[in-house]
Amino acid sequence: MKKINTVCIVEDDPVHLFVTNRFLTKSGLVEKVMVCSNGKDAFEQLNGMHLNEELLPELILLDLNMPVWDGWQFLDAFVKIPLKQKVVIYILTSSEASEDVRRAEFYNLKNNYIVKPITLPQLETIIRPLLS
Repeated sequence: MKKINTVCIVEDDPVHLFVTNRFLTKSGLVEKVMVCSNGKDAFEQLNGMHLNEELLPELILLDLNMPVWDGWQFLDAFVKIPLKQKVVIYILTSSEASEDVRRAEFYNLKNNYIVKPITLPQLETIIRPLLS
């Protein structure tokens, strides 16, 4: 069975992290899960991987409300990295605020905006197109 190499979960809530990680494992579609507890940690790790010419995760599941750097601060910095590979980002948040959905449009992520909790079928729907 074909799998994507890596998914990066950027999440500070241990319950949502556990559920998302469990569903990723249960899907059988992912080799490795990378976890970052805030946007700054995620940016530093991913930028370091980019600078070392390592393969980045094919998928990032990004929470918006986190300490240190929130999801928006992460996105502001991450979009400046000159990526040589495709990285798909999904905002995975508890926020249903219309201003957050509008702001996601700025990053072309309006259709990649999911309100928690995520389900296994939603994750499979996200991952399957990345397998081709």
